[in-house]
Amino acid sequence: MKLHDLHPAPGSRQPRTRVGRGIAAGKGKTAGRGTKGQKARTGGSIPPWFEGGQTPLHQRIPKLRGFRNPLRVEYEVVNVGRIAELVERGRLPAPAGGPVTVTQEILRAAGLVSTLRRPLKVLGAGEVTVPLFVVAEAFSRTAREKIEAAGGTAQLIVPAEAGSAARADSAASPEPPVEARPAAASNESPEPAAES
Repeated sequence: MKLHDLHPAPGSRQPRTRVGRGIAAGKGKTAGRGTKGQKARTGGSIPPWFEGGQTPLHQRIPKLRGFRNPLRVEYEVVNVGRIAELVERGRLPAPAGGPVTVTQEILRAAGLVSTLRRPLKVLGAGEVTVPLFVVAEAFSRTAREKIEAAGGTAQLIVPAEAGSAARADSAASPEPPVEARPAAASNESPEPAAES
């Protein structure tokens, strides 16, 4: 075998199509570009990101990354240590022989929370030495453990939506109420209707 005997494999190489060389060549006149238009002109290329003149996608989307969670709940937070400090200073009413009642209204009056519009969440920073009866919409696990370890109670407030859903579930129960249940069948036969 010599160098002049080397050839590419059959079908592996195709000759370049020569356009614009007359009608008989098969690609004459418009040279396969169609009739007029932007892409029929020399240098008339359209970039892949072009959207026909409308605002491109990379300009329509927000510039900054991330997103805002529409279901996020903003809490008014307070630590159990701050509540215990107010009790020690006498700024929260402490009944004799009972736990100190702590609600969001009481904390608002004491200046520990700024508003009543957001739900209250109790966090566990600090130490608790007095029994507390705390009423809030949410508790951290540490806060609940510290309150209960001091002999207090962490009372969770059920949101209005959850309460209404629970009432709807009980209303949809298939078991009828006691008044609507049929009376138990007795052995006595019913009295015949009076004849007129």
